[in-house]
Amino acid sequence: MIKEINIPKISLKAARVNANLSQQEAAELLGIDVTTLIRWEKDPRIVKSGYHERISKIYHYPTDYIFFGSITS
Repeated sequence: MIKEINIPKISLKAARVNANLSQQEAAELLGIDVTTLIRWEKDPRIVKSGYHERISKIYHYPTDYIFFGSITS
């Protein structure tokens, strides 16, 4: 039997900050408007799956470890 490992994920904002990028810099590298990135960081569920891999490459962080779900307060 294989035991499932629960690996914690970091927020989209934390991944960006760890990459030492401002919102403006990250938005430019992603080819999106900074307001789009701000919305994504507030609600990562709205990030289209096509951007997940792009974010991973730009932020130098594995997609599997970035949280793209619902953030509750």
